[in-house]
Amino acid sequence: MSLSTRAARAFKGTHTEGRTPEELRELVSHVGAELELAPAEVIIEWAVATFGDRFAITSSMGDAVLAHLASTVAPDIDVVFLDTGYHFIETIGTRDAVAATLPVNVRSITPAQTVAEQDAAYGKDLYKTDPDLCCALRKVKPLADTLAEYDAWATGLRRAETHNRVIAPVVGWDARKGKVKVSPLARWSDEQVETYIADHGVLVNPLVHDGYPSIGCFPCTRRVAPGDDPRSGRWAGTTKTECGIHA
Repeated sequence: MSLSTRAARAFKGTHTEGRTPEELRELVSHVGAELELAPAEVIIEWAVATFGDRFAITSSMGDAVLAHLASTVAPDIDVVFLDTGYHFIETIGTRDAVAATLPVNVRSITPAQTVAEQDAAYGKDLYKTDPDLCCALRKVKPLADTLAEYDAWATGLRRAETHNRVIAPVVGWDARKGKVKVSPLARWSDEQVETYIADHGVLVNPLVHDGYPSIGCFPCTRRVAPGDDPRSGRWAGTTKTECGIHA
């Protein structure tokens, strides 16, 4: 039986429920180095075999690379999508297409307040007056609350994306969330992503081909000129570079 098959079967169980954060941190203290050069699918296989259904992946729906890869290892795996209320319609469409075409369980997570309720409580367009607070309310806290159901989570974080991400471990400890953080694509180059998309016919958000190589909420995302930093369109005109999820 292949590791993928064993991992897929193991996913139906729960392997780490009840373990303390200290036990989880100790569990992965040496794994990162061991898996540093492993293929992405092997990293996911390890996570699925280790954490079972206490493991989920997250996706901002810029593309479905991580969701597609994970679905080949563990069909029906949870894919967490943060529906901030400010997404481009193309992003919502990509989410719906992923849910309809891949064997995954897409979970759309919404903030405690609607956009209108947030405007009433904090003033209109909080993303302009206090973008850090807006991200905290609409992304960071909803994710943290959702991750209470899991022991480990996977992201599509890649070291090639920004200078801030060059030290992203393949498997590490997220002290702020008290969770194991897995980044199976951390070592992938832009070319590797493009090759995987082409080879497997992976869904890509249409905005990627319309000048938006990095896609966030529509009020805070701008087109990027060819050759510029792909993330320069995020929070353009401000010093903000991250939403806080990966802080």
